[in-house]
Amino acid sequence: MSSHPVQVIAVTGGKGGVGKSNVSLNMALAMADLGRRVTLFDADLGLANIDVLLGLKSTCTLEQVINGERSIRDILVPGPRGINVVPAASGTQSMAELGAREHAGLIQAFAEISDQMDVLIVDTAAGISHNVTSFVKAAQEVVLVVCDEPTSITDAYALLKLLNRDHQLDRFKLVSNMTKNKQQGDLLYRKLVGVTDRFLDVTIEHVGNIPFDENIRKAVQRQKAVFDAYPSCKASIAYRELARNANNWPLAGGPRGHLEFFVEQLVAQGMR
Repeated sequence: MSSHPVQVIAVTGGKGGVGKSNVSLNMALAMADLGRRVTLFDADLGLANIDVLLGLKSTCTLEQVINGERSIRDILVPGPRGINVVPAASGTQSMAELGAREHAGLIQAFAEISDQMDVLIVDTAAGISHNVTSFVKAAQEVVLVVCDEPTSITDAYALLKLLNRDHQLDRFKLVSNMTKNKQQGDLLYRKLVGVTDRFLDVTIEHVGNIPFDENIRKAVQRQKAVFDAYPSCKASIAYRELARNANNWPLAGGPRGHLEFFVEQLVAQGMR
């Protein structure tokens, strides 16, 4: 295990169907394109879909890591542009209902592959379950994906409220997704901040706007990421901008008092 810092970004959204997995995947590829060594963790433990989006075949899954049959290193699957994918299990009820001990063991297990990455992107499940909050709390940055639907705003607010009031998280980043234009993305951000400023003690930074692009659907049908399949399209250009932005986010200076990915490195950084 190396002691170099790893940037950990959780991508979440509250509601399903907001394009969270596509944001996670294309952000991972765009950051890899900048020369970062990226691992993408499919943390939707019972309904995995990153491997499907990429057409990857994995013979081992996280279920075997939880059962002690495999290590995290054993189950890494190579993806496009040199990224590594940690695949979850699909259609497995027990994986969707892991307890606190299993989540803690899984988060700690990532320490053994810290030498293989600069960035870990965690694609969480939809909703506000323990499965979501445990991985979000363990990340350094929380990216909330929102689209222009009333239910998306409502569910994003519910997730923010839970993370702020029950888990003391107060810094978030927002990506507006599937928008008609930049103005619509900015309006989405203002809608959410208009509510959080009244009722929550949180800071939200608008870090990206991904336009609606028919090429995303075409790429999904081809089981490719749009960033790879159509690198010059509007969405891919927006993902490049998001990756450049994320590349400049400061790394955590030390642990924050709860279970986190790569906590050993965070402790070492905090002691410098």
